[in-house]
Amino acid sequence: MIYFVEDDADIRKLVCYALRKEGYDVCGFELPAEFWQEIKKETPELILLDIMLPEEDGLSILSKLKADKDLQNIPVIMITAKVSEFDKVTGLDMGADDYISKPFGITEMVSRVRAVMRRYEKNKPDKEYIIGSLYVNPAKHIVKVCGEEVNLSFKEYSLLLALLEANGNVVTRDDLFARVWGGNCYESRTLDVHIRKLRVKLSSAGDLIQTVKNVGYKIGGNIDV
Repeated sequence: MIYFVEDDADIRKLVCYALRKEGYDVCGFELPAEFWQEIKKETPELILLDIMLPEEDGLSILSKLKADKDLQNIPVIMITAKVSEFDKVTGLDMGADDYISKPFGITEMVSRVRAVMRRYEKNKPDKEYIIGSLYVNPAKHIVKVCGEEVNLSFKEYSLLLALLEANGNVVTRDDLFARVWGGNCYESRTLDVHIRKLRVKLSSAGDLIQTVKNVGYKIGGNIDV
């Protein structure tokens, strides 16, 4: 998941659209308050951060991210209309991974995102999720229950991963639709049917998936990563 904090609606929509076409999951935020609220629920793989923002400027947000032990390793690309050497050096010195000045080309933006993501993927150890008898290794696309490998469909696997990445927090129905169906499928029964099939395939570990009435789903127990 990529988070993009940008108050200009046209730029935000264009960049989100371009990155989604490249296969990335993207969530855009107009206001820093919206960004801070969402990052408590799900940690992104990359943050695109404009400097000139209402409520709080991008450098302040960057400073807070780098001071938080749970968030400090998230790669950040700064985006701004400012072109002074001071702003560029300040952002990089504070821990930003790259810097793009407006106006920028979409091809350049996508290329920078790919480069930063690739750099971090090389250095990132394999992440594993273990809850009771359930074992999931996203890098190797392995799901096991009681040591036995489980075969899931693409959407079933995507649902399971979305719940695991929430680290025990509730994932709303809308968020699951957006993550797994790209926001294009809003028939409530569709989600419920897929969750039911997922529970059946996970057999004894299926009970770990909990329904939060009128909100969504979460996966219970302590998650070891």
